[in-house]
Amino acid sequence: MKIARFAERTQLSPYTLRYYETLGLLRIARDTSGHRQFNEKDIEWVKFITRLKETGMPLAQICAYAALREKGAVTLSQRRQMLAEHQAVLQAHIAQAQAHLQALDNKIAFYDEALREQVAHQNAQV
Repeated sequence: MKIARFAERTQLSPYTLRYYETLGLLRIARDTSGHRQFNEKDIEWVKFITRLKETGMPLAQICAYAALREKGAVTLSQRRQMLAEHQAVLQAHIAQAQAHLQALDNKIAFYDEALREQVAHQNAQV
């Protein structure tokens, strides 16, 4: 498939896809005219790249992962280690976000109670 269709399927712009190719994240086959030819495996790979980015993995680290991926099965252990380290970072981030959410929940509950008391006080004065 051509880049426009691929961009649509991956929800990334052609510019971003070309940038990823420049970085070495994508190794795209070309037809005899030099046009990029994307396939379903490329879609899955880009979805994984997107997931890593959305979970906070730095682009440089994603590039390092991609370089290992290009080397094949001999790097399985290294790639697993990278993902395990990222998993730990993500788990810590989630725990911190949950703590922040709990603090906000507590503050909102405080305001809800204060507002109920205020209404009750106003009703009592009437």
